[in-house]
Amino acid sequence: MTPKDSNRIRARITVSGVVQAVGFRPFVYRRATDRGLTGSVRNTGDAGVVITLVGAEQEIDRFRSDLRERPPPLAVIDEITVEKESSAGSASIGSDRFEIVPSTGGDGEVGTIPPDTGICDACLADIRDPDSRYHGYWATSCVDCGPRYTVIDSLPYDRPRTTMAPFPMCDECRAEYEAPSDRRYHAQTIACPECGPAVSLLGADRERHASGLEAIRATGQRLTAGDIVAIRGIGGTHLACLGTDHSVVERLRSRTGRPAKPFALMAPSMESVTQFATVSDRERDLLADVRRPIVVVEKDGGEYSRPWLEAVSPGLHTVGVMLPYAGLHHLLFDTVDAPLVMTSANRPGKPMATTVDAIYGDLEDVIDGALVHDREIVTRCDDSVLRVVDGDTQFLRRSRGWVPRPLPRGTGDGTVLALGAEFDTVVGLARDNEVILSQHLGAIDGPETEAFLHEAVDHLTALFGVEPTAVACDRHPAFVTSKIAEAALEEEALAVRNGPIRVQHHHAHAAGLLGEHELDRAIVITADGTGYGSDGTIWGGEVLDARRESFERVGGLGTFRLPGGERAVRHPGRILADLFEDSEHTAALVADRTPLDSAGAQTVLDSLAADVNSPRTTSAGRYLDAASALLDICTVRRYQGEPAIRLEAAAAGSKPLDMAVPYTKRNGIRVIDVRTVFRHLADRRERYPPARLAATAQELLGRGLATIAVQEADSRGLNRVGFSGGVAYNDSIARVIRQTVESAGLQYLCHDLVPPGDAGISYGQAIVASASE
Repeated sequence: MTPKDSNRIRARITVSGVVQAVGFRPFVYRRATDRGLTGSVRNTGDAGVVITLVGAEQEIDRFRSDLRERPPPLAVIDEITVEKESSAGSASIGSDRFEIVPSTGGDGEVGTIPPDTGICDACLADIRDPDSRYHGYWATSCVDCGPRYTVIDSLPYDRPRTTMAPFPMCDECRAEYEAPSDRRYHAQTIACPECGPAVSLLGADRERHASGLEAIRATGQRLTAGDIVAIRGIGGTHLACLGTDHSVVERLRSRTGRPAKPFALMAPSMESVTQFATVSDRERDLLADVRRPIVVVEKDGGEYSRPWLEAVSPGLHTVGVMLPYAGLHHLLFDTVDAPLVMTSANRPGKPMATTVDAIYGDLEDVIDGALVHDREIVTRCDDSVLRVVDGDTQFLRRSRGWVPRPLPRGTGDGTVLALGAEFDTVVGLARDNEVILSQHLGAIDGPETEAFLHEAVDHLTALFGVEPTAVACDRHPAFVTSKIAEAALEEEALAVRNGPIRVQHHHAHAAGLLGEHELDRAIVITADGTGYGSDGTIWGGEVLDARRESFERVGGLGTFRLPGGERAVRHPGRILADLFEDSEHTAALVADRTPLDSAGAQTVLDSLAADVNSPRTTSAGRYLDAASALLDICTVRRYQGEPAIRLEAAAAGSKPLDMAVPYTKRNGIRVIDVRTVFRHLADRRERYPPARLAATAQELLGRGLATIAVQEADSRGLNRVGFSGGVAYNDSIARVIRQTVESAGLQYLCHDLVPPGDAGISYGQAIVASASE
């Protein structure tokens, strides 16, 4: 044993978190060699990293501080464990250098996989540099950027387990991949024009018209000329057209059957965005984030000063915008100098197309051409959508850039598969102390979207190496996801109890909010369109005393009816027949606000009197829809939430009238008297503009629910009130609820990690099911 050996120790360091596919091993290599340490680093099959170090104990301690305090940009460290061997004899056995060694399969706990990110500044500079071998190459990436989740087949994360396996590295890429000092050292998606995936422009006849950079330039020219082009990107496909040409946008609407649904825009730059939208500092930061979400911002000054914007988001004061996030997009905007509509490439009832066959099979009569590439997409992943609501950043859709980052679980053993609701569906997997949510799946309303859900479940469980021991679903017996839960138990024998764990819809909303804030109890306002209530009626405007494992309904909206059931959802003017049932002018009002003639309107009133096909509800969404119809703002729903969304747009910037909230009692609990609210609104229609009455309808709803919640919190000795459900996206309602809660000296809770709407339901189901174990 030499004196040098006697000063050295051996340490085994295990790191968990987001540490694969983020350049962690090259980072470890550089830090270890800088500190004169020898040993090795390897990925493990549980998505972690194991580091073996030999050297001075002081340098090993400093190395550990480097891991914790200065990790790579995309890494997230959850836990570091260190095992030291102080025996000099043992420590002397080892390599005289530090190396990256092959990954292992591993059988430990599964770790975390990183999401996709936008191209980094360094790679973008390579694309722009005429002297770089990456000049003009659409798929340029390094350890700090590019696709991850959408290209990974299995763990550990190495090139043979990704969709880059069919593209062997050329000598120059191999040299960079193997050079520890290079930022592409062990970058699994490294590729260049010589060896990487190729891009092509196909015509309407699917014949190739151009390849490589010329294909991208030709696509830009076709978009500028007014063509509609499918663009196959990182995790899916967009339908793209020139956003500033209202005629081509209307053509896209006609071809896709989306007459009014707002489209998202991709703008060339931040400066371009500010030419048609008002962007706050928070929104600017979100737009520039490396994950590049769609951010919902106000149109220029809140006014429709850019007429083409009305075609992009009809009747709204907001528009969704994103900046380019892939090299392909940046190269496209070298030719196009205006914002492009970028909307998901799918037909209703089908998931987004990810293959060339699907693009032409599903969308052949929509597109004039397609810009495609030959790298497989393992996991389709829609763009994430964010909105700043009353100063807080909230997800409308949590997908690309965030999935599959884990969320806190809290208590619970075993593995729970949560299947979500039926619209804006996301599935969740609870294991250990975390919940992993899938990407956005959309509405599960057909065989192909149902197959997509099964695909997402299979991919999550396989990727993370777990088998569910229980399945959670919504209480609604007719939901496709509820039926899938039952079938899963029969086919897979997953549950340890009889049947799936059925979670009431609004309890799931509230429990998700508790889970985010790692709390066990709070008063939670849950306001949305539809949820199957514990009493068999349709809930949607509730104040709950919520715990993770249970809840009590303590207040909310008063009950009203939906004449014709789903027909009243599509034509909310029907609801007015119930809200004004004593008025002699009700039939005329219903006829004016629906496609019905006077006889049809009278039939609606007669069906109400006979209590035929008129389900009872407490839905805040239907309340807002009815207000929108009463004020003649929107009388037909063409996409989910349209009347309520257009009511918010009409009310933007208007001051509500000073009115007292009318209350009544239902089964001993305090509720807002909806009929009195609408009578007051109707009485003022001749004196005030629709905008002020729209603002009043929203303010009364928010203040009324918040006042009940504050009263219940005070009576029960609780100091927190939260707000969840799809109505939480409404900035005005969220603001008045927060003000009411905080003015009472209580803590206000809102969502930050998951969407308040149905896309967050699976997370809440996982929380409830875990607490029920």
